[in-house]
Amino acid sequence: MTKHRSNGRGPLTRELLQRIPKVLLHEHLDGGLRPATVLELAAEARYGDLPESDADKLGEWFHLGAARGELGLYLEGFRHTIAVMQTADALERVAYEFIEDMAEDGVIYAEVRFAPHYHTQKGLGLDAVMRAVLKGLKRGSAQFHVSFGLIVCAMRNEPETLSMKMAELAVTYRNEGCVGFDLAGEEAGNPAGEHQRAFEFAKRENFAITIHAGESFGPKSIWQALHFCGAHRIGHGTRLVEDIVLYQGKVIKLEPLAQYVLDHRIPLEICLSSNVHTGACESLAAHPFPVFLRQGFRVTLNTDNRLMSRTTMTDELLIAAETFGCTLADLEKISINSMKSAFAHYDYRVKTIFERIKPGYAKLRAELAS
Repeated sequence: MTKHRSNGRGPLTRELLQRIPKVLLHEHLDGGLRPATVLELAAEARYGDLPESDADKLGEWFHLGAARGELGLYLEGFRHTIAVMQTADALERVAYEFIEDMAEDGVIYAEVRFAPHYHTQKGLGLDAVMRAVLKGLKRGSAQFHVSFGLIVCAMRNEPETLSMKMAELAVTYRNEGCVGFDLAGEEAGNPAGEHQRAFEFAKRENFAITIHAGESFGPKSIWQALHFCGAHRIGHGTRLVEDIVLYQGKVIKLEPLAQYVLDHRIPLEICLSSNVHTGACESLAAHPFPVFLRQGFRVTLNTDNRLMSRTTMTDELLIAAETFGCTLADLEKISINSMKSAFAHYDYRVKTIFERIKPGYAKLRAELAS
């Protein structure tokens, strides 16, 4: 069993980390299916292009295909998951199972995102897609007591007119559980500023915004997300480290963008495993997460795509402990960062921090001290 010392008082085991009250802000609905579910949905849809017919082998195929160090390659597997998510029943099932998986992993609040227009290939309208996903999320939430927020994604490589339609769709469902609007996809050659009109609409509607930036492109991508599109959170943000002057691993100076992100408490949705698999970082050891954490940035930990990166929130916390020496106190800070940064209402966030996260960590700390 892998163990890590927590403040010298006890081991941080996988079993203990599983019980930590977790908050997840960055996970893609079409990147987190169970391999067995992919097989069953493919059979129902008579989809014959899957590369494997065994669940374990299929899960391994998705992971090996994604872990090739380049974002374009990482995204290849999504054509299969999206292909089997083209009916209301399939979408509801995937959303329901997402909540069930969160409960099993000790997640108490989860935000999940997807691009609704990807799921209209077999005749579903955008409203039918949204209703199906929200139905599954609500059914799972009621059964497993995991709160959720749904985020609608526009795509960088697609027309601004479609981004505008996605923004309007997200706002339409704000009272049904949709909490935010996102821009995803390949950053290089697809600047966020080209979708400015959609984000200006979201801002005028007092809606929450998160944007993928600083994953496959440098600080300028983050700058555009913030100052052209008004992002409240940054998805990944890994390459913000390029705006920080380091010497032998120590921060010498923050350049203006990094200083702005720090000063304005802009959350970074860090995804450790995925950032290595997509090539955003060469290795876990090279990840700037500890730099951001030590410097006081509002870092959060997330899974991104549980199927593709073969990970869970427990796995991501274990990486933080084993690779970067995070203590239980560090993980508590990260959990609170995440809840503070959630797109849930303020009163719910405060209640969750003081009634679930802090008591949960206090209980585990007492166990470690005994």
